[in-house]
Amino acid sequence: MRATIDAAAFKQMILHGAAAISLQKQKINDLNVFPVPDGDTGTNMSMTIATAAAELRKIEPESVGQAASVCASALLRGARGNSGVILSLLFRGVSKELKGQQEADGWDLAAAMQEGVAAAYGAVMKPAEGTVLTVARLAAKRAAEVAEENRDVEFVLNEAIQTGYEVLPQTTEMNPVLKKANVVDAGAKGYLVILEGMLAALRGEPLPELTEEEPQQEKADFDVFSTEEITFAFDTVFIVRKTVEKSLNPLREYLNSIGDSLVIGEDDEAFKVHVHTNIPGDALKEAQKYGTLELAKIENMRTQHDDLAAGKHVQSVDDLDKVEEDLEAADAAPAEPEKPYGFLAVCAGEGIAAVFRDLGVDGVIFGGQTMNPSTESILKEIQRTPAETVFVLPNNKNIIMAAQQCVGLTEKKVVVVPTATIPQGITAMMNVNLEAEADEILAAMTESAQGVTTAQITYAARNSDFDGFQINEGDYLALINGKLFGTDKDIAILLQRLADETRSRDAEFITVFYGEDVSEEEAERTEALFAGVCPDAELSLLSGGQPVYYYIISIE
Repeated sequence: MRATIDAAAFKQMILHGAAAISLQKQKINDLNVFPVPDGDTGTNMSMTIATAAAELRKIEPESVGQAASVCASALLRGARGNSGVILSLLFRGVSKELKGQQEADGWDLAAAMQEGVAAAYGAVMKPAEGTVLTVARLAAKRAAEVAEENRDVEFVLNEAIQTGYEVLPQTTEMNPVLKKANVVDAGAKGYLVILEGMLAALRGEPLPELTEEEPQQEKADFDVFSTEEITFAFDTVFIVRKTVEKSLNPLREYLNSIGDSLVIGEDDEAFKVHVHTNIPGDALKEAQKYGTLELAKIENMRTQHDDLAAGKHVQSVDDLDKVEEDLEAADAAPAEPEKPYGFLAVCAGEGIAAVFRDLGVDGVIFGGQTMNPSTESILKEIQRTPAETVFVLPNNKNIIMAAQQCVGLTEKKVVVVPTATIPQGITAMMNVNLEAEADEILAAMTESAQGVTTAQITYAARNSDFDGFQINEGDYLALINGKLFGTDKDIAILLQRLADETRSRDAEFITVFYGEDVSEEEAERTEALFAGVCPDAELSLLSGGQPVYYYIISIE
């Protein structure tokens, strides 16, 4: 039985933990009480710890303290959703306790786990029992108890996990929402899966193989060809910062039609393209339909080939990593403040983004539904905003904590407005007084947002029996302020019920945003429905272009 862990062991534990939850993320997603296809717990926790695994793979830490510090820093910046933020806090405490230590035994691990629990509880405004916090606390408590008798790190971690699994079924009884759905807490399960992966590493078990294969990317072979054989002359590499949320498949098809050797790398914020073409300008123009061009390098391969044949030194733009490094270096320094206040909004859909821009936001962070932006994604946009104080509107309750983690990570003052929906964010922006002090602006935005009722229609991502509703995968779901209002196989029935509910609330202003899967004709029928049921209200219909949610309706 292993007695201590060093830097290499801790690194391997994180790699195992990340692989373990990646394999089980869908099972953890299925534990989510709400069957709405938002960024789910398993996905958020898996993507969060994957950032730590990626950073640790780049280095060979010299001490367990350094390994824990690198892990905690990566988790903080990569945190997605509330579950990801809490996970990062649990490991931030671990890093704090192990700081400066070369190795750690079971006693040190127990103390580190307890410090992590303290950090997580301290950051959550209203800690609820029957969550990952409960399981983490009792697991850490057990670790401290057994470390008094046996300081072997493997023994202590195993005991903590066993206690965690004894407590896990109790979360169903502790939390009324979980009890209604008859499931255990998804975050707690995810945390235990990660700990199990870490224990497997201590025991020398092989790293789990992921079943999801990475897509194979074609790369050009420049080794053997003549100048005459170069069909497409210009080696073109560029990076585009996304401003719309839509599939890159049409762009991929277009670029393949005008060139070859195409490679497209994509993340939440940007995409990087490498293509050989004779018309690089057309490639850049088409790509800008998806966002803002930030960096481009174009070189003539025929000229390069001639230079090589003549024995001259030739620089290549094939190195995408170098291009990315150039961009990251440019992003590192915060934009100089040109004004006292700046504003950022998280949203999905070009129509909704346009509304926020019209209301004065400096930047839009695309995300919210199905993909929660990481703390680092939000931080980058804060850094780009040329203001002393930057207000961030998360517009989703599962993004608020990730946004709050940006406080202290930049020289800029960051103020998070706790908007939980798109309509709340829009109303908050409509109540900004740039002549006021920052705390007064926050108070006004928060108060106005709380007066908005948000109705939404989406679909069920999984079968569920929730709060008296028998929900089948694919059913339409109607939500009011995040709570399930109704479910049906006919969207027209739900729209009628929402219109009636809107009338009962004496609505004066109604704004209907229709999503990317709703036709203009369908949207106009919905507008006519609400106009007929609520004739005295001021009604607006806008193309939001949002994914996942067929309709987002603001009621005031």
